[in-house]
Amino acid sequence: MKLSNVPLRLATGAFILNSGLNKRNLPPEAAEGMQGMAANAIPQVNNLSPQAFGKALSTGEIALGAALLTPFVSSKLAGAALTGFGSGLVAMYLKTPGMTAEGSAFRPSQDGTAIAKDIWLVGAGLSLLISGLTPKRPIIGKVR
Repeated sequence: MKLSNVPLRLATGAFILNSGLNKRNLPPEAAEGMQGMAANAIPQVNNLSPQAFGKALSTGEIALGAALLTPFVSSKLAGAALTGFGSGLVAMYLKTPGMTAEGSAFRPSQDGTAIAKDIWLVGAGLSLLISGLTPKRPIIGKVR
């Protein structure tokens, strides 16, 4: 892992791990609400019970947070997973009625601001993915 990836992985990993841990014992109403919003982007989540959805969401967030915090998980893999997770949140934001400002496809409404900010997860994931795909040493200007 590149030293420059450490702050990004610590910040995102700790945030997502904490979020997953806090969802371990979701009340059924909360799980149902989250499932309803997620179904706007991924309709297949409606095939799960709210309790199963809540458990899957919690487990997924815990696994992603732990992967980001684990040094031997490659930045390429951690970045790909974070990009996928963040992209799902952005898709949910874009497809949930009332999340974008009237007349805009992207600008958040007052209600959408809390979810629209998750675009930073996509940026962080792409940064890790690109970092993991690029060589550790510069190949341009290398003296032989």
